[in-house]
Amino acid sequence: MELVLAGSAAQLHSPVFNSKLKSLVRDFSRSRLHSLKFRSRHRSIDYSFHNFHKRLTLMRAKPLQSSLSSNSEETSKLAILLEVEGVLADVHKFGHRRGFNLAFQEFNLECANWSEPVYADLLRHAGGAEETMLRVFFDRIGWPSSLPSNEKGSFIHNIIKAKQRALEKLAASGDLPLRPGLIDFVDEVLEAKVPVVVVAAYSKSGEHVARSLIAQLGPERTNNITVVGEAEVGNSAYGQFVLGAGVSGGIDEQLSIEVSKAVAAEKQQVAEEVANMLAVSVNIDTSITESKNTIASLRAASEIAAVDMDRCILLAGSQTGPLSASRIGMPCVVVRSSTTARAEFPMAKAALEGFGFGAVTLSNLQKYLQ
Repeated sequence: MELVLAGSAAQLHSPVFNSKLKSLVRDFSRSRLHSLKFRSRHRSIDYSFHNFHKRLTLMRAKPLQSSLSSNSEETSKLAILLEVEGVLADVHKFGHRRGFNLAFQEFNLECANWSEPVYADLLRHAGGAEETMLRVFFDRIGWPSSLPSNEKGSFIHNIIKAKQRALEKLAASGDLPLRPGLIDFVDEVLEAKVPVVVVAAYSKSGEHVARSLIAQLGPERTNNITVVGEAEVGNSAYGQFVLGAGVSGGIDEQLSIEVSKAVAAEKQQVAEEVANMLAVSVNIDTSITESKNTIASLRAASEIAAVDMDRCILLAGSQTGPLSASRIGMPCVVVRSSTTARAEFPMAKAALEGFGFGAVTLSNLQKYLQ
């Protein structure tokens, strides 16, 4: 969204102007201006208030069309959304753990080599936070004797960066295997003309890893699969509204800050009104939280697939997916992996053991829509 203001310095800071500014921001935030600008990567499109209102109203009943359905006026009745970790691949077992061990080798840390039980224990203690995992580990076995105490933070940061490089190399080389049965499942879904969307925007492995894994499916499949990354989320209608940059253009820096604060103050109330229109629950925070990003990613995936959120089924590999999906009325099924074999997922419709007969198949998933 972009709000453009112009005028002399005296006019911009006058009491009358400040009063008008508050009114203008309020009207702008409530979408009552004559035009509203949504930016995409390729162009800017101006929407009149009438069209914007219509756009929001239709988002629930008929999400925006995309390349998946550009030749059809009807939205699909079902879409399958896939997370990366635990769904496309058991990234913790075959990716992150191996990546850490390769990073330890790079730093000549011969005493550091994480077996699967050690990695699982650290993961459980740290709640998945990599920095905490490393601190717990070195607190147990001892830090390198040559490392000054005030450099522990940078030491950990460098190991994590090395781990990520190793992980991306593993994925790019095809040495990070897909989940058994995933290819057959994707074929089943695509054959049924059901959209397949990989939600990579909130993947802890990063979009490079996600796209490398998708490439293993082969070009015939990848040409029919949509990847929702950070760019796609930012360009979605929901992303533009909730995660938008705010205001700019034609005003000095201080006034820009004042307008941004005013917009932020109005955001919660506006979000509630939009939520009522969309029949969802939206909780606005002044900072971009993980939950907010995840919800924005799921909403963007629904929008791009042109399928109602309650007709999208998210296949998740961790607690983040079902928790976020439940807030927007999206059914979620967990695909268990090495790190979630015994975990409970109260917000998910089910937790299934992999892909294939008796587990994740399209026919099995469809019953969770009822």
